[in-house]
Amino acid sequence: MTEGRSCPLQYRYRPEQLTAEPQACDADVLYVIGGLYGNPCALDEIEAMAEREQRGGLRVKLLFNGDFNWFNADDALFREINDRVLSHDAITGNVEYELARPGDGAGCGCAYPDFVEDAVVERSNRIMERLQRVAENHPDLQQRLADLPRYRCLIFGGLKVVILHGDPESLAGWGLAHEVLAQAGDDQLAEWFWQTDADVIVSTHTCLPVIRNLVVGDRARLFLNNGAAGMGNLLGDSRGLVARLSLTSPASEGLAPEYSLPLHGALVPVDFPLVDWLVRFDHLWPPGSDAALSYRHRILNGTLLSVEQLMGVNGIGEKLA
Repeated sequence: MTEGRSCPLQYRYRPEQLTAEPQACDADVLYVIGGLYGNPCALDEIEAMAEREQRGGLRVKLLFNGDFNWFNADDALFREINDRVLSHDAITGNVEYELARPGDGAGCGCAYPDFVEDAVVERSNRIMERLQRVAENHPDLQQRLADLPRYRCLIFGGLKVVILHGDPESLAGWGLAHEVLAQAGDDQLAEWFWQTDADVIVSTHTCLPVIRNLVVGDRARLFLNNGAAGMGNLLGDSRGLVARLSLTSPASEGLAPEYSLPLHGALVPVDFPLVDWLVRFDHLWPPGSDAALSYRHRILNGTLLSVEQLMGVNGIGEKLA
């Protein structure tokens, strides 16, 4: 299979494993940050968001669920992003896995499905090759990335919260992608909730955000996919998104489903300074480069996914101002 489309065996795990070793989380607010993609301006804003909540008396935990590297293809920015992210809690994404263990033939490790164009896959493989050359200059960071777990289960407000990168069977799985769920429905998601016994699953990896609330085995369940923290996710919107879970306070703005779990869950915007980020992005990835061709339009304009499409898939949801 073509590099960038294959799913290495070491990426795989069983759904039942995901909740085998839960860890207590004593925070009031949990931010789950997927797809930072090496954007330091977004990281500045995420840390500022957490600080604002802490000033309000809340205990805030940041957990990065992979792909916090991607555009940071120079030595200084590579070290900055990884030092800052790894000062918080983190799990690996396919990008970090391939940076820590280069050369296994997985390409970018994205395991892209058929609906992603070949040109996108080829560009991603070349972006990874460039980033791997940078990572080789930082063996200490490579080792820290190699030590990251593939998933995490937290007990948060008495609920089992599974945090992963891809889907409940693979680090780079696309089973929780917007495109897959929109076409196939929620049967597989419900099965994964049943197999894991999780109350909440939070993932990323598949580029577009997803919100699902459903009942499995007479229990309310919540699924959030933040799309990307480091670039736009919605139509005409250049802001990133992160998943926010809270025991005490709903998000002041964001996209929140209606459900009956004893916590507040939402996708909240990361309103980083776009012009500042574009200056750095364009310096690293000038016009015609692989990342510019694949991502610059999205960085500027967001995606084709509307808020109504995101919130209305299962007919239930609330948009917060």
